[in-house]
Amino acid sequence: MKKPVFFTDLVVILLCIVGSPVIGQTNNRPTFDRNEFGIRRNTFLTTEVGLSAEEAVKFLPVENEFKQKLFEIGRECRRLTQENQKNINIPDAEYTKMIDCYLDNRLKEAQLEKEYFEKFKKILTPQKLYKYQQADAKFTREFVIVRRSTGNRNNNNNRTPERNNNNNRSRR
Repeated sequence: MKKPVFFTDLVVILLCIVGSPVIGQTNNRPTFDRNEFGIRRNTFLTTEVGLSAEEAVKFLPVENEFKQKLFEIGRECRRLTQENQKNINIPDAEYTKMIDCYLDNRLKEAQLEKEYFEKFKKILTPQKLYKYQQADAKFTREFVIVRRSTGNRNNNNNRTPERNNNNNRSRR
């Protein structure tokens, strides 16, 4: 009766030994928490623009929808670029395709921005809408600076653009 128990123990031990390197491997690919990013961004915009609670409740869902649509517009171009990064010899036709995709996206983004800014005008005053444009650019700029300066993007949990007090004007 001890033979089956011994055999099972041996199999379990072998599986642990063989499987442990696979289990111990971690994906070193940087992670990006889209929800956390959205929360930080919304908080930053609310503060920088000076949105009241009522304005924030009306504006932020529309603004988040706008950003999501912008992201979706760029999806195809990002896919094309990623596919071609793997190739060493990219034919001219692929470069042309990527350039055309980029230019088409810029037109679509401008059209979408015009559409959503008309919606934004119904929620925010012109002054706050201008502040929103400035705050949006500032958040993006500071977010990129923080991400680049950390080296390891996974250790970015405690750093947010609003806390980045370094004067990084030399990088612009």
